[in-house]
Amino acid sequence: MIIPELPQYLRSIGGEDYIGLIIGLFTVTAGLSRPFSGKLTDTIGRMPVQILGTIVCVVASLMYPFATTILGFLLIRFFHGFSTGFKPTATAAYLADIVPDKRRGEAMGILGVSMNIGVSISPPIGSFLANNYSMNVMFFASSGVALLSVVILLGMKETLADKQKFSPALLKIRKEDIFDKSALIPATLCLVLYMSLGALLTIGPDQAEFLGMTNKGLFFTSFTGCSILSRLTAGRISDKLGRVKILQISLVLMILSLSFFYVVDTPTLFLIATGFLGFSLGVASPSVFAWTIDRCEDASRGRALSTIYIALEFSIGFGAVFAAWLYNNDTSKFGMTFLVFAAITALGLFVLWGRKDTYVVK
Repeated sequence: MIIPELPQYLRSIGGEDYIGLIIGLFTVTAGLSRPFSGKLTDTIGRMPVQILGTIVCVVASLMYPFATTILGFLLIRFFHGFSTGFKPTATAAYLADIVPDKRRGEAMGILGVSMNIGVSISPPIGSFLANNYSMNVMFFASSGVALLSVVILLGMKETLADKQKFSPALLKIRKEDIFDKSALIPATLCLVLYMSLGALLTIGPDQAEFLGMTNKGLFFTSFTGCSILSRLTAGRISDKLGRVKILQISLVLMILSLSFFYVVDTPTLFLIATGFLGFSLGVASPSVFAWTIDRCEDASRGRALSTIYIALEFSIGFGAVFAAWLYNNDTSKFGMTFLVFAAITALGLFVLWGRKDTYVVK
């Protein structure tokens, strides 16, 4: 809801040179908190970790109106990242607990669709509230929606059978708590897959404004709406054809979509390009998460998913900062920036070269 308007909000307090940190700081915190969320998900349960992550969203959105300095704003973004660090890890583990193995890809696709519906409809609403009322109204609305999520979670039952009572000792992270070896290959692929999303989140609002789009949230709707279309079927197809084949197809589509940005010079072409990229990434996402769960032991699902999310957050964060550096507030560099990310995405084909759908024996 708030991402499309954050660059302008940061500019309004004199922080135009820090736009790359809007996504970068958020993802750094999310990545740093993943080992904790993974360990706690596998010990104290899925539900407490989901609730904690969502409460962070409630509090962070309430704090933005009081961020009248650049430092204050960046500190809130840093804190806000804990929400993404905790909630998705536990949610994916919860889902893996309740679905049949043979429909895992389909289930991950459905989860992605639910997330993308929220991401699709919220940015235009946020931009509408900011444009017609105020930024503060937008922030308070965002907090209220997050609070509704907490209410939903309170009505759900825990799925972890052997729960432990929380103790400070559980916050001690060992080397083996940071990465699950079975997830390293999917995580390496994630590093390549999601950099372009960080780039789009960072320079997309500026490109939308440059092209004359009054509601910058519309390109998020195009991106996520098309992502929903592909997720509806891609996960199910990966259950039948295998994760690797679907991931290879998605990489080719992503390379083509990122290259298309080079010729974008109208709002219509921009919406087509963002939709094409969303569709391509939507093909990949259910497969990479299902592949991660396929390869891990049941007892370490939280840790394996934490590993994949660490890679995802680092990829988005690095992509955001790198894109801001390439773009450097120069509107003539939009196309060139996306071409660079097309080349980076092509590296994913080498990661998958010769790979087969081999799973951990359980």
